[in-house]
Amino acid sequence: MALESDSNTSTDRRKFLIQSTVSLVATSLSPLVNASTNKIADTKTTEKHLSFIHLHTNETLQCCYWKNGQYDVVALNKINQLLRDHRTNEVAAIDHQLIDMLHKLRSITESSAPFEIISGYRSVKTNENLRKNTTGVAKRSYHMQGKAIDVRLANVNLKSLRNRAIELQSGGVGYYSKSGFLHLDTGRPRNW
Repeated sequence: MALESDSNTSTDRRKFLIQSTVSLVATSLSPLVNASTNKIADTKTTEKHLSFIHLHTNETLQCCYWKNGQYDVVALNKINQLLRDHRTNEVAAIDHQLIDMLHKLRSITESSAPFEIISGYRSVKTNENLRKNTTGVAKRSYHMQGKAIDVRLANVNLKSLRNRAIELQSGGVGYYSKSGFLHLDTGRPRNW
């Protein structure tokens, strides 16, 4: 019996050594694998595209606003120009988070349609005029900071678009079914 025990111990020791060696090799190579994976991810070109049609000016824009790991300044300026206050022609910088929110929304809806723009940036003057003549316009609207947009996608049901936007938890989502648009802003996540 002692001999049998020695044989089992020898086999157990061999299995242990093999498993330990495999585990040690895997553990020591793990940082190299992760480093090479990260390196590949860093050098891989990722692009973010958006397209728009402004319903008040009939202007259109298709652009790649993000490439090679950074925002494209020329494309962002084109977006700023398109989303200007069309009543006063004032241009303001549109919040990058808002642009990214649109990209995420378009991606999760799998839509290829351009965003139909109802309202982008609003000057203080325009916002005040709208407040006097319509309902539902906030005194301190995010539109005046370039942090809000009113949109719709032609091939996505508005209620479904609202639900996808709420799922993002990226900011405010206002659902205006009678007027046929969705308000999006980069404020705290909330919906109405």
